[in-house]
Amino acid sequence: MATVSIIYFSGAGHTTKLAEAVAKGAASVGGVKTHLMAINDDDIVKGRYQNDGALTQLDASDAIIFGSPTYMGGPAAQFKAFADTTGPKWYMGAWRDKLAAGFTISGSPSGDKFSTLQYFFTLAMQHGMIWVGLGEMPAQPNGINRVGGFSGAMAQAGQESPDVAPNEGDKQTGEILGRRVANYALKLKK
Repeated sequence: MATVSIIYFSGAGHTTKLAEAVAKGAASVGGVKTHLMAINDDDIVKGRYQNDGALTQLDASDAIIFGSPTYMGGPAAQFKAFADTTGPKWYMGAWRDKLAAGFTISGSPSGDKFSTLQYFFTLAMQHGMIWVGLGEMPAQPNGINRVGGFSGAMAQAGQESPDVAPNEGDKQTGEILGRRVANYALKLKK
């Protein structure tokens, strides 16, 4: 059994919808257990992330998928607080050779989402993780990868309700990412 954990922050609920789609894709792979973990405002104490249970779960995972909305060209401060707290994990090599991937959402088609995915990639590389990209051609007729991301799943949501955005194509893109990571996690467990 492989374990895929999705850790994310969501400001208005749109990233939660995308995280749920990523988890759905990962859970659709037989032999994979998923954990969907939100970074909550209560987890941030004096600017630092404090949730030992979540960190323990990530240590026990075979793959970690990072998610955050893109705010001002990068991940949300809450996600960054989480990332900063992983320094001791880095020092101990606790996440070395785990799979990593990422997803993000912003208000415009570009929205500098790539900067957020690049941040996740750099975080993963600092930890010695193995990055899994999306692997889908852009702008498919069914809406999969409609914004043209390769390094992870990208989605768009403006001021719409999370019941409307991300749209179905964006959620399917998230599912594909989750499924791809889960399939590779199983291969590595063999």
